Amino acid sequence: MSLPGSDQVTDSDLTHLNKSGAAAMVDVSAKQATHRLARAGALLQTTPHVIRLIEQALLKKGDVLATARIAGIMAAKKTSELIPLCHSLMLSKVSVDFQLLPELGQIQIETCCVLSGQTGVEMEALTAASVAALTIYDMCKAADKAMTISNIRLLEKTGGKSGHYCYPPKGDL
Repeated sequence: MSLPGSDQVTDSDLTHLNKSGAAAMVDVSAKQATHRLARAGALLQTTPHVIRLIEQALLKKGDVLATARIAGIMAAKKTSELIPLCHSLMLSKVSVDFQLLPELGQIQIETCCVLSGQTGVEMEALTAASVAALTIYDMCKAADKAMTISNIRLLEKTGGKSGHYCYPPKGDL
């Protein structure tokens, strides 16, 4: 096993491979159900003009943030259909929030997924952030084709054997 923060990955770190090296779904049936939470983020870079259009609901496709919020929630619920080997989970909560930074032309997206279960919800939170960002892009592309989506990342996770993680990890600053 590699040390946390190390760049070296060993076979024992790759939980979705069986002993033969083939892709396999992890068996979580023997694990205790615990309260688990994951927060993820993404950054959409556009122009101050597009942020004003969103704030004033002037885009032809409708309420951008409400649509992106619903898309993110739906995506979290469908993660196991999108990401091979993910378990389907009974999510207790999914939230998708936005912070508009008009002067920078940015939208910060933060998602949170919660459940009581045998496996984590990191992929659901990351999928929600990604799809919310893609939805904003889709709804605003007529106004700015040069938008970028970046910094999709896990912000925090709690629960399970590996415990609490918070971005950035200590020593990465």
